[in-house]
Amino acid sequence: MHDKEPRAGPRRRKDTVADTELNPNRARDHLANERTFLAWVRTGAAIVVFGFAIGRFSIAMRQLAALSGHSMHRSGISVWMGATSIVLGVLLVLAGLMRYRKTRVRLDQGTFEPAGFVLDLVTILTVLFGLSLAGYLIYIEKSVG
Repeated sequence: MHDKEPRAGPRRRKDTVADTELNPNRARDHLANERTFLAWVRTGAAIVVFGFAIGRFSIAMRQLAALSGHSMHRSGISVWMGATSIVLGVLLVLAGLMRYRKTRVRLDQGTFEPAGFVLDLVTILTVLFGLSLAGYLIYIEKSVG
């Protein structure tokens, strides 16, 4: 009789096996969480670039006016709106990271709850910023034209 002890396979974390048995969609849930985080990053990066374009356009207009012999000492609020957009884009990426980490922990614990207030806040801030940009463009058009 040859009694061989079973050979141990690759080491696994005990909680991974238990989590997979409890939630067979665990990997899919975590991958969806990562895709959502990357969407936050893309949106934040787009807002940062948009803010840079707003601020840079104002500076370019001031330089163009100086080259044509006109004196513009102020750039209006375009630079401030651009800087605000950049900061909001960075804050959006940070909020996305916090949301990603919180969701990752909740998925592992099986206590995930959909977002509520964060999405409402991001929506309200985006709408307000968009409306203020539209109002500013209308104001500039009426004052220049």
